[in-house]
Amino acid sequence: MAKIHLTLFLLVVIFGCSAFMGSVNAMTHVVGGSHGWRVPDNKTFFNEWTKPRTFGVGDRLIFPYRPGSNNVVVVHKEDFDVCGQKDVINMYYNGPTIVNLTETGEYFYYCGVGKHCEAGQKLHIKVVNEQGSSGKSSPFKLVGHVNSRTAAPAPAALPDHLDPNSSATTVHKFCMVSGLLAFLVSLLI
Repeated sequence: MAKIHLTLFLLVVIFGCSAFMGSVNAMTHVVGGSHGWRVPDNKTFFNEWTKPRTFGVGDRLIFPYRPGSNNVVVVHKEDFDVCGQKDVINMYYNGPTIVNLTETGEYFYYCGVGKHCEAGQKLHIKVVNEQGSSGKSSPFKLVGHVNSRTAAPAPAALPDHLDPNSSATTVHKFCMVSGLLAFLVSLLI
């Protein structure tokens, strides 16, 4: 009886980790970075924030804001361009708001509080069928990093699932060790 329970536990660990590992390749984008989802200092802030990023299917957007101070309005391009609300797709009031990016396409978000949208608190992204990326290079000088003025390219950054310091790698290692330990214990019983 104990062996059956252990075998079931082993299956749960292995399949649970496998299912979880399928989602760790997703990128979580905190909208606005450390600035957050609030009125920016200039109207192009959120446009500049999106430029280096890749938004992939399966990624998430987190709009960090306090309820009452901001909101997130999901609209079509026509409403986005004029900060209008003729054809609102969705509206979120209870921040922080997490939006799962489940399909490719262009998406338009803005804050509908006061004149926040007109002041530049609006976000347009394009979701592609690729792995998401922050597009952010390290602010520190890397050993072996080539200056952008030279002809030689800099080495490419490792994707999260290969980067030894990423949380995806940590979860993967945990799952592998848990599965291995459960298997070894089942052999001893």
